[in-house]
Amino acid sequence: MKALLDTSVLVPVFVADHPHHPASLNIFLRLGKRDGYCAAHSLAELYSTLTRMPGKHRVSGEHAMLFVGEVRSHLKLITLDENEYYGTIERASSHGVLGGAIYDALVASCALKAKVEAIYTWNIKHFQQLNFSGNIRTP
Repeated sequence: MKALLDTSVLVPVFVADHPHHPASLNIFLRLGKRDGYCAAHSLAELYSTLTRMPGKHRVSGEHAMLFVGEVRSHLKLITLDENEYYGTIERASSHGVLGGAIYDALVASCALKAKVEAIYTWNIKHFQQLNFSGNIRTP
């Protein structure tokens, strides 16, 4: 099954004591470049999140790059061209999407472009608010 992993799944892959670590790591390892996908902008979100986590979970930029590299080598990255990017933002705006939910809209557009069968996320509600018609699951 072709599936796209959201940043909310990728972060716990690299945080061993995160409550979602076992399930997130399991789905990450089950997928590979043939059937596992990631929105390219999720690499920046992963980097940002890992380098600003509170306390002992925060990692250096150098360490975060190792994790980003692991995602890049393990999953196929999906990018949007300028028209797809702009069109996603335009549609999201017309549907009342505000703030950080725009990043979920971009993930959903990448999922549609890759023709995946499912998006794995720990933020199901975010995608439901977008009226995303695809299959949304937790790991």
